[in-house]
Amino acid sequence: MDYFPAPLENLVEQFARLPGIGGKSAQRLAFFVLGLSLEEAQAFADAILDAKRSITFCPVCQNFTSGGLCPICSSPKRETGTICVVADPRDVAAIERSREYQGQYHVLHGVISPMNHVGPDDLAIQPLLERVAKGDVQEVIMATNPDTEGEATAMYLARLLKPFDVRVTRLAYGIPVGGHLEFADDATLMRALEGRQEI
Repeated sequence: MDYFPAPLENLVEQFARLPGIGGKSAQRLAFFVLGLSLEEAQAFADAILDAKRSITFCPVCQNFTSGGLCPICSSPKRETGTICVVADPRDVAAIERSREYQGQYHVLHGVISPMNHVGPDDLAIQPLLERVAKGDVQEVIMATNPDTEGEATAMYLARLLKPFDVRVTRLAYGIPVGGHLEFADDATLMRALEGRQEI
């Protein structure tokens, strides 16, 4: 039974296509949009269309940009000798929130995942190799997720980078700050012991 008019049903369906949005959340978002004034709704729609039309990939790091180099690649304050390789632009935002890393990035736009039919040719690997081949890079940090696909991608890239005489490192793993040992899984504890540091 249809409870709502077709345009509202369609709006709910579109919101439900977003990741992490279930039926109830999609309905709440649709009702919120209906509560907006026509000008606010137009501004919302324009923001989506403008982002879709104007956002491209940075020619250097493959991160999102609105034309030309991204803000990180164009900043003279960033260290050019270190590249942090991430799977997704959201990972750049996560690392930037720490305010600790001052190097550059390279966004792969995915990880190797045979189950999802994603191979090396589907990722932005070639631009990374071209950057490293120029000889200015001293270290490449693998910052893919510590899951099967992330590990496989990091190992694959490490093998590709071996001939370039560049230091390839992996993010450390361990017990999260505020976490408890009793709740940590075996793999996390093993990685934490392997990556221990002197204090």
